[in-house]
Amino acid sequence: MNKKVDQKSPYADIINLPRPVSKKHAPLTMKQRAAQFSPFAAVSGHSEAIQKTTLELEKQFK
Repeated sequence: MNKKVDQKSPYADIINLPRPVSKKHAPLTMKQRAAQFSPFAAVSGHSEAIQKTTLELEKQFK
C-alpha cells in the first residue's frame, strides 16, 4: 500500500500511516458490522431500489 501520494493532498501526511487498532475494543465480526446497517431493511422499497440500481449500473459498465 505504498502508493505515491500527491504531496499537495490534504491527507499526504497521514495516508500511509497504519490503521489505528483499539486496545479497549475487539474488532466487530462481519455479522456485527452488517447488523449496523440492518435498520435500512425496514425502509419500504429499499431492497427493490438497490436491485434496480445494481441492474442499471451493470448495464452501464458492460
